[in-house]
Amino acid sequence: MLFRKKIERDCTYCAFGAKISEDAVMCQKCGVVPASHQCRRFRYDPMKRVPVAAKPQDFSKYDERDYSL
Repeated sequence: MLFRKKIERDCTYCAFGAKISEDAVMCQKCGVVPASHQCRRFRYDPMKRVPVAAKPQDFSKYDERDYSL
């Protein structure tokens, strides 16, 4: 869902923001703000979003016979 039309405004994903800690962002327009800050100058930058890691597959339900030809 990186390129949805309706993106929640969050300074963590803004083109003008740079993350300085887990809960603070340095904004070019507003200065140091909380990561959840929302302003009208928000511009979404998809390269700043970190995707959620995929769940590891559970192969324990398969046996040797499933992998042979």
